[in-house]
Amino acid sequence: MTENVLIVLSCGTNNPNRGTRAFHLATVAQKEGKNVTMFLLDEAVYLARQGAMAHMKAATGDVADDLLAHLQAHNVPILVCTPCAKARFIQAEDLEESCKLAPATELIRLACDAAVISL
Repeated sequence: MTENVLIVLSCGTNNPNRGTRAFHLATVAQKEGKNVTMFLLDEAVYLARQGAMAHMKAATGDVADDLLAHLQAHNVPILVCTPCAKARFIQAEDLEESCKLAPATELIRLACDAAVISL
């Protein structure tokens, strides 16, 4: 069994439950001692913008911004699809701390050596 967990998220503020759940699962995996990476695609790239998750929460009460802060404090990489971001006019300087642009080749490389959760 791998110790690597890759969480791939494709929805953003248009689905706060799924969006928040992805950050929650990344937090749970990190607390379980797993090597966690998140990869944001499509509409999820909007979540990487500074302040985008300030008021986003799931029906369960989980607050996305709190989960992001936990992941940042534990240096969990949050990768943002480069072409998805560029298509939405999001640049590297727009991103939250700990978020960085990455190509699809990085997603494939990570997926080949991880348990993948896709939301």
